[in-house]
Amino acid sequence: MNTNDLDEKLSEDYLGHITELLGRIRLEEAENISIAANVLAMQVAKDGLVHIYGPGGHSNLASQEVFFRAGGLMHVSAILDEGTLLSNGALRSMAMERTPGYGRIVIEDAGIGPGDVLILVNAYGINSALIDAALTARERSVTTIGVSSRQHAEGTSSDHPARHPQRLNLHDLVDHHIDTKVPIGDAVMTVPGAKEKTAAVSTFANAFTLNWLMMSTISKLSEIGIDPPLWRSGNAPGGDEANQQFISRFKGRVPKL
Repeated sequence: MNTNDLDEKLSEDYLGHITELLGRIRLEEAENISIAANVLAMQVAKDGLVHIYGPGGHSNLASQEVFFRAGGLMHVSAILDEGTLLSNGALRSMAMERTPGYGRIVIEDAGIGPGDVLILVNAYGINSALIDAALTARERSVTTIGVSSRQHAEGTSSDHPARHPQRLNLHDLVDHHIDTKVPIGDAVMTVPGAKEKTAAVSTFANAFTLNWLMMSTISKLSEIGIDPPLWRSGNAPGGDEANQQFISRFKGRVPKL
């Protein structure tokens, strides 16, 4: 097989893996999406914020995916803690997400409590920062929605160094859970000559799941006669003007705005 044919085959196979994964989420998680969307819709209907936290290097991307994004709900407030952001060092990020107690500090610092809603998103659903965030949110009577892979969590050994000391899984701790089906190891492709698999899929799974959740929330709000404020791209015609009419409403309430 020549280089061009191999490149085409790799792209075809990778696309197949992604579409199969997203198709499974669509078919198997519709009920869980609907339940979670009802929770978010009720929160937005009372003008409450929807907090989202993705403790983990690339899981931070998931929280950013639905925050301050074109077509996104203005009521979404991302907890973008500096500790696990890759921009501060990849190895540092991994060390922080594995540090027991760190997630508790983040949630306490965010000041969320009874009446708040928190989405916790992480591809694997096991790291210490994530589990401590979930435990702390539960202690504070926060309604929690988890977005993670049940297969990855249940298939990871109890003594894995990333795990929380209590060996817990996110899907067992939250009020509502949406399973992203990410396979163990995340990477799904084998390239001739390479010993390790490549081409991760968790970012696609998280983005699809969260955007579907937001669309369903908006749909449910529409059903009860609420037209929620949505961000328009600042690079689109009239974007700045459309957004400006709501900025003062959220500027003081959303810390990262």
